[in-house]
Amino acid sequence: MRALKERLSEFLFPTESDVWLTILRVGLGFQIMLYSLSLKNDWNYLFTGAESGLVNRDLAEALLSIESRFAPRLGWLANLGAQVGLREETVLSILWICLLVAGCGLVAGLFSRTSAILAWFLHLCAAKSGGFVSYGVDNFMTIGLFYLMLSPLPDRYALDWQLRKSEPEGSPLLGFWRRVLQLHLCVIYFFSGLTKCLGSGWWDGSNVWRALIRPPFTVIDPETLVRWKYLFPVVGVFICLLEIGYPLFIWSNKTRKIWLIGICAMHAGIGFIMGMYLFALIMIILNVAAFGSGLVRFQRESASLRPQEVVP
Repeated sequence: MRALKERLSEFLFPTESDVWLTILRVGLGFQIMLYSLSLKNDWNYLFTGAESGLVNRDLAEALLSIESRFAPRLGWLANLGAQVGLREETVLSILWICLLVAGCGLVAGLFSRTSAILAWFLHLCAAKSGGFVSYGVDNFMTIGLFYLMLSPLPDRYALDWQLRKSEPEGSPLLGFWRRVLQLHLCVIYFFSGLTKCLGSGWWDGSNVWRALIRPPFTVIDPETLVRWKYLFPVVGVFICLLEIGYPLFIWSNKTRKIWLIGICAMHAGIGFIMGMYLFALIMIILNVAAFGSGLVRFQRESASLRPQEVVP
C-alpha cells in the first residue's frame, strides 16, 4: 500500500521545470490577443443587449440562467457599469480593452497571475453571453486559461521574475497541473475518437466531406474536393486512429514525438483547410504545453534545473 501511494504521488506530482508553463502562458496570451483583435469591429454588435445586438445577448443569458445562475456573463458587468452611469457600449468597449491588455500581459509575463485571472474571467463572460456564436475554441480557451491561472505563476521567463531579480523556486504544483492538463487532453481525445469510430461517417469519409462543404468552412472549392474524394476515407480513418490512440501512445518516449506531430499536423490542417485558425492554434498550444515541453530547448535554462526536469 505504501509503495502504491508513493507511485501515485510520483505520478501526480512529478519533478518539473516551468518550461511547459512558459509555453502555456505565452501561447494563451497570443491566443487571447488574436481572439480580441478578431472581434474588434464586431464586439459591441455581438454582445449588446436585445435592442440592437446581433445574437440577442439577453436571450442567451436568460437560457444560461436556467443552467446556472452563477455562470459569469457580460450582463453582470453591464449592469454594474450602469450603476455608475456608464452606457452599455462604453462598458463593452472597456471590457474589450481589458481582455486585450490581459493577453499582452500574459505574453510579456507582466502581472502574470492577475492577467491570467482577468483573461479567464472576461473570456468566460464573453463565451457564455455569446453562447449562440461560440464553439469549440471557446471551450478549450476556457480550459487552458483555467489551468494557467491555478498554476504557480510566474515562470522564470516572465518579466515578473526579471523585475524581482531572483531565482524561481521549484513547486510541486508545477508537475501536478501539467499532469492534470495531460490527463484532461487524453480523456478529450479518447472519447472524441471513440465517438467517431462508433459511426460509419468517418470510416467512409462522408463526415469529412460534410465538414468541408458546410458554410462558413468552405475554404476549398467543392469541385476541387470532388477530385480528391478518394482520400476522404483515408483521412477519416487516420483521424479516428490518431485520436483514440492518443492516450496510449502519447505517454511513451518512443511514440510521443510522432503522436504529438500527428495531432498538431491534424489541427494545423483543420485550421488551413477549414479556416478555423484560432481553434487550430489553441489545440496546438495545449498539446505542446502538455507533452512537448521536453522537446523544446531554452538556452537560458539554468544548468542546475536541467537534470531535474522529467518529461513524463
